[in-house]
Amino acid sequence: MPREAVTGPSSTMLHRWLLSLVARVGVLALVLCCCLSALYLLSCKAPSVHSYPPALVWVGGATSKEGYLALLQEREDTHRHYINSLGKQIAQLKEALQARTQQLQESLDKAKAKGVLPLGLEGSHKPQTHIDLQDFFKAQLNRAEIQSGENLPSEYAVVPFDSFTLRRVYQLETGLTRHPEERPVRKDRRDELTGTLETALQILNGPRRHKQHQRSYSPSDFIEGLTRTERDKGTVYELMFKGEGPRDFRQLMFFRPFGPVVRVKNERVDTRHMLINIVVPLSQRTDTFRLFMDNFREVCINQDRKTHLTVVYFGREQIDEVKAIMDHTSRKTQFRNFTLIQLNEEFSRGRGLEVGARAWRRSHNVLFFFCDVDIHFTLDFLTSCRLNAEPGKKVFYPVLFSQYNPSLVYSNQSPLPSIQQQAVIKKDAGFWRDFGFGMTCQYRSDFINIGGFDRNTKGWGLEDVHLYRKYLHSKLMVIRSPSRGLFHLWHEKQCADELPPDKYKMCMQTKAMSEASHGHLGELFFTHEIQELSEHIHIQAYSDFLSEAGGH
Repeated sequence: MPREAVTGPSSTMLHRWLLSLVARVGVLALVLCCCLSALYLLSCKAPSVHSYPPALVWVGGATSKEGYLALLQEREDTHRHYINSLGKQIAQLKEALQARTQQLQESLDKAKAKGVLPLGLEGSHKPQTHIDLQDFFKAQLNRAEIQSGENLPSEYAVVPFDSFTLRRVYQLETGLTRHPEERPVRKDRRDELTGTLETALQILNGPRRHKQHQRSYSPSDFIEGLTRTERDKGTVYELMFKGEGPRDFRQLMFFRPFGPVVRVKNERVDTRHMLINIVVPLSQRTDTFRLFMDNFREVCINQDRKTHLTVVYFGREQIDEVKAIMDHTSRKTQFRNFTLIQLNEEFSRGRGLEVGARAWRRSHNVLFFFCDVDIHFTLDFLTSCRLNAEPGKKVFYPVLFSQYNPSLVYSNQSPLPSIQQQAVIKKDAGFWRDFGFGMTCQYRSDFINIGGFDRNTKGWGLEDVHLYRKYLHSKLMVIRSPSRGLFHLWHEKQCADELPPDKYKMCMQTKAMSEASHGHLGELFFTHEIQELSEHIHIQAYSDFLSEAGGH
């Protein structure tokens, strides 16, 4: 047998073994390459969300017990900042796209002017409304007092800036409910300032030319900002940040232009059939009620003629006088839209208004005006009441003008002017009572659906605040504005000792604010010094007269 026949099978097995070894080595090499590739990708992946600077949070100060919630909030704010960053990058891309679109449109316009517009592109020539809007914004920027000053007629024409930091806003126009230094309460105000700061940080941390090593800015580098709004132009922001050294700073300026007026609604409002039910809770105070009925007869009966009066009286004392006043008005005017409800219980304003509102049994949805007996209103206010309240949509909470003590305001007049003559809006005559929410116009359906007044509230105060907050937490719009036809008549306020501490403090604050203006209170406080000054002036004038007479 030849030798090849004996050795053939062994050679074949060796060949197969070598092929199997090569295959295994190849597989191992392939797996090793995949592992190395995965490690490389992991080491070169894009920066995570946490690499971005933390989002700006309006710091309120967290305690140690709130550490976990603060950590979650910080993580959420970090993601929000990253999303805002992406949004700004998208906005930049959109601007670049608009610029390229504008270039393309200009090329198409030139081609169309030459008559060489390609077939199928005839319909692409459309007006560029965004170009007009950009021109408008540039015009607003040029009109604003930013790059240079403006010739103002007097010192009162200056629009002051508000300054702000990460935690507080410092403002001049405070009113009675705002403070000269406060943390912004309204969400839109917080979002406005934090959004501006985030935009500034995005610009500071963005790519710069000829800067290989640049510092990273964070909210802690923010020093102070200034902002003011010119109603016909826009809002300007000036932001200051720490720079590279102790005397180096970065200043950024932004302008948020106001756009043109946009029509939202144009409709006819018919108020001829809108009946107003005026609900008044009352306990004694018959002299004040007589003045109220005089005003009601003049405005509601003689002029408006579409009102109903509901009086909820607490107790039995002086109830006969109240009935006599209402009967006398009814006989004199032939007016029958009166309802008198008597409750033999302790006075509670919220309880009285609740009973008066639910006592309405007529079919149609009536408009309520919750009122007090010491309120003076005009026909213009009743019109505002009808126009600013809408069932299922909005309620009206006017800010009334509270009068000072007329014996101090008109101390040089005798007798005092009539109530109608005192119904003027001047600095020394009164103030806007922007901390009160008792006077309101709202439809019965909204009042019932919101749950009415808190029936556990007794006596004076807070029941109106609770109802007001219910509407703030609902989907109804709250119309809050000063009313030129709604006045609170001055009366001496008595704060009962049995009131709870919070109500007693509120009552005393109201009493102090309602007496007189700062100027009149200053005159009362410095009466002795003013008299001495007056005597000194007279003596000096007499001495000068004698000196001149002796000289002649």
